[in-house]
Amino acid sequence: MELTKNAFKRGLRAGVPQIGLWSSLASNYSVEVIAGAGLDWILLDCEHAPNDLESVLAQLQAAASYPTTSIVRVPWNDMVTIKRVLDVGAQSLLVPFVQNAHEAQLAVSYTRYPPQGVRGVGGTTRATRFGRIRDYVGRVQEELCLLVQVETGEALEHIEDICAVDGVDGVFIGPADLHASLGYPGETANPAVKPVIDEAIRRIRRAGKAPGILTSVDADIRRWLDAGALFVAAGSDVGLLARGADELASRYRAARADGR
Repeated sequence: MELTKNAFKRGLRAGVPQIGLWSSLASNYSVEVIAGAGLDWILLDCEHAPNDLESVLAQLQAAASYPTTSIVRVPWNDMVTIKRVLDVGAQSLLVPFVQNAHEAQLAVSYTRYPPQGVRGVGGTTRATRFGRIRDYVGRVQEELCLLVQVETGEALEHIEDICAVDGVDGVFIGPADLHASLGYPGETANPAVKPVIDEAIRRIRRAGKAPGILTSVDADIRRWLDAGALFVAAGSDVGLLARGADELASRYRAARADGR
């Protein structure tokens, strides 16, 4: 049995923009719904969503038969958490709050087996197809995609150093935390910050890595794709559900008020 090809990683390397959706509902059923939509990728969030290892496993299984890549955002840059998420079959990871090259190097080391890293070896995991993938330990890094999240003013200063770390495939700009770090808490598209994001995306591309970001605003999606972003989350499942429910309720409240 062979390693599953990582279409998302290959798309980034080819310079083809990858459009995705943030998934925070922590439900394998909802993931299966959106996995069939034709998106390039889905982000399964363990940092700000109520996911645990078993729920992530169920979501990976739900998405597995669809042509979309599942990316897991782990809750922290932690060796044990990353090991366990990789063992249940995740091939693409997003590691939050990476501030500098040292922290990026740690993240890489957690995804690599010795002597290149410190990932513990488990021979009959889902990742190895229960021991059926030939030379999994020697070849797994070929299809692993590691994304790190830059989300503070301090991290912005170290973008080039972070991008220079071998094993980092892309850098995600965390818009909400970046805004908070720069003095605009609660915002995600302040006019003073958007040019900073533009330049960060250009710097990441110049450094040879793939930039990414999340926004549900169509004009900003286009803006950051034009700036060079290669993976963009065009909203979230929670946002789609909440706004759709709001619109439905508002429509029928208005109809009731009109006596219809």
